[in-house]
Amino acid sequence: MSEAFIGPDKKPRCAWCGSAPDIFIDYHDNEWGFPVDDDQRLFEKICLEGFQSGLSWRTILVKRENFREAFKQFDFNKVAKFTEKDIEKLLQNEGIVRHKGKIEAVINNAKCAQEMVKTEGSLAKFFWQFEPDPNTLPAPQTQSVSDGSKELSKILKKRGWKFVGPTTVYSFFQAMGLINDHSEECITRKKIDQAKKKFKRP
Repeated sequence: MSEAFIGPDKKPRCAWCGSAPDIFIDYHDNEWGFPVDDDQRLFEKICLEGFQSGLSWRTILVKRENFREAFKQFDFNKVAKFTEKDIEKLLQNEGIVRHKGKIEAVINNAKCAQEMVKTEGSLAKFFWQFEPDPNTLPAPQTQSVSDGSKELSKILKKRGWKFVGPTTVYSFFQAMGLINDHSEECITRKKIDQAKKKFKRP
């Protein structure tokens, strides 16, 4: 595993922050790994992870506000109503990743999200069922897929979701706090543990 990144404040963080400190530190310190139970944020993240497929998270993060504007802040009830005209408009939007398959997947997944809310009560209630026992997890940042991400990916695909492969789902687990994958020496790891202790599972 890579050595920790020492930030401008002289404190250790996950090594990946070092590849773009100006972009990653704030995201790392205040978002990545903190538990989320808001359906709109969960939907946004799984969609953005899909857009990241084949690209870097840096590329997506710098465009995130543009994505939010383009996809109605990822309100899946609004996105589900997008038409072919909306798709054509999005394909002309230079502020996002103009990949037709991924754009169509977001609209498709918005409809799937609506169905999931009907059957499960909320996206949060469904996704948090897949939170693994922390005692069974390997050392932080030593894997990019897990049995849980494979299982959830399979279930989502069966329910009609697209661009939700096991690696995409694992990244979603990491970012939304279903696992704490901050490195052992990282200053944020303990903050995540504390946040998860206070977090009320849906």
